[in-house]
Amino acid sequence: MRLQLIGDRMTEIVAVCRIRELNDQFRRSLTGGLLHITRGVIALGGKQQAAILDAIASFDGFGPDNDPYGEHDFGALTIDGTRTFFKIDCFDRALTGHSPDPADPSVTTRVLTVMLAEEY
Repeated sequence: MRLQLIGDRMTEIVAVCRIRELNDQFRRSLTGGLLHITRGVIALGGKQQAAILDAIASFDGFGPDNDPYGEHDFGALTIDGTRTFFKIDCFDRALTGHSPDPADPSVTTRVLTVMLAEEY
């Protein structure tokens, strides 16, 4: 027997898959959105910042604890002994509020925030 999804639930699943895809593309390429690095990460210097961004781009440790909605929008990792968090938020194009549809890049600006765990 095959499960069939119809109506709003199917639309929701498709939207989550699209959001995840867009978040992964942005996280890996840093194109299609804005990058915000906190003061603590800036203070680490360029070499450590590059290592952190590389680790975020290749991060695949998503699971129920850190990704309950399946959108690949948060991660926690340790790079060279430095505990780091990243978070992707979806804003409207004017950056005045939440995106009306995070699955639609024409109405969404993604913002990737990178911070030290101690800055959270």
